[in-house]
Amino acid sequence: MIQGRIWKFGDDIDTDVIIPARYLNVSAASELAKNCFADIRPDFAGEVSVGDILVAGKNFGCGSSREHAPLAIKAAGIKVIIAESFARIFYRNAFNIGLPLLESAEACEALSDGDHASVGLASGEIEGKGQVFTATPIPDFMAKLIEAGGLVDYVRNEKIMR
Repeated sequence: MIQGRIWKFGDDIDTDVIIPARYLNVSAASELAKNCFADIRPDFAGEVSVGDILVAGKNFGCGSSREHAPLAIKAAGIKVIIAESFARIFYRNAFNIGLPLLESAEACEALSDGDHASVGLASGEIEGKGQVFTATPIPDFMAKLIEAGGLVDYVRNEKIMR
């Protein structure tokens, strides 16, 4: 169960907003995290806590295919992103680094910035504001990627196990 504060964003949050291009000269996740949402939420990097939850509207992660965007969010401490929908490449990049994503229009509409919520990845249940919302649970294979810490670690573990 993931429990944390909600950081709420709107529709069409693109990868340039998540991590502005001027910060892409570094690849260290901790450095990217320091500049996550720098232009639209300058307080984010300094106030986000490990375990917090990002909630957004439609088409989250649109724009360029840079892998830095989900990496910056994960390194900042966000443990799950809930959105109405995700850009396809962002969705894949997030799972590749072990950052879980859930889609739930109802939760996104009801939850507000600063609320606290609990998320069950296996069940797809999101609890907040005294309500329970549902999202499609993460498929088993994708859950294994999350548990392993991402695709690279999953493949490494599979090779070791064989």
